[in-house]
Amino acid sequence: MELTPVQKEILSALISLHRQQSGSIRGEEIAQVVGRNPGTIRNQMQSLKALHLVEGVPGPKGGYQATSAAFRELELNTLAEEAHVLLRKNGLEVSNTLVEEIDFTTVAHPDVCSAAIKLIGNVRDFNVGDILELGPTPVNKLTIKGTVCGRNDSENKVIVLVSEMISLPKARVRDYASKVLISVNADMSLQQVARTLIDNDIQGAPVKSNDRFVGAITLKDLGKAVAVGKEGSARDVMSLDPLAVDEDTPVYEAIRLFHENNVGRLLVTKNGLPKAVITQTDVLRKLFNFVSPK
Repeated sequence: MELTPVQKEILSALISLHRQQSGSIRGEEIAQVVGRNPGTIRNQMQSLKALHLVEGVPGPKGGYQATSAAFRELELNTLAEEAHVLLRKNGLEVSNTLVEEIDFTTVAHPDVCSAAIKLIGNVRDFNVGDILELGPTPVNKLTIKGTVCGRNDSENKVIVLVSEMISLPKARVRDYASKVLISVNADMSLQQVARTLIDNDIQGAPVKSNDRFVGAITLKDLGKAVAVGKEGSARDVMSLDPLAVDEDTPVYEAIRLFHENNVGRLLVTKNGLPKAVITQTDVLRKLFNFVSPK
């Protein structure tokens, strides 16, 4: 069937509101989202009901619900759990609009990359010059920032001139971690620890005591100890309870832990047992090798 742009807009708004709040949606709520008169919504709903795209729900808490045919008509899937893609406009989160699709319209020009972003909600809330930020997307963990340079009201799309774009890898931590786990003993002197780190060309290592990992120590920790004239063993300057991730953890989760905890390395485990270490340097090196021309 061929729906009018207004009908598509109303259906999209109905589905968007339903995803945010379960139950039926009142016509007034839809009118507020799409910026139209409630009378217009009621008239259009009669047509959509005749097309079996919308069902009316009677009663004081009644309203409208989209049918499965509406999802098919708009080429939306009806998964019970759908990922929410964060959308910000001029630094503020937009809560009543969902990102449905991102289509890159130019990528070949070295200085220009634009994208058509299809929205579920009122596209007229977005104007030329607005700064949009969206992501990460559920699969590719893509984040985009750019300036609105156009709008297609009939297709509910905004055209964005992209200024920043990052896609985090889908790989697992095991693909980025070191192949050999190098550790130091808690009773090692600071000089012995420094020699171990330097000989293995690493910035830090987990600390073991009685075959159990009890902390982590870095060259930065050693430098601070030397600066204040501190002496002793690894256990005297190490940080406690090193952060750990399972080797099957997506690498973007490791990146998040680096950022949130302000650390440069994580202990990698397999079946709960330490196996390797992953560092920010490991991740950056692999990413650089991927994007660098051969």
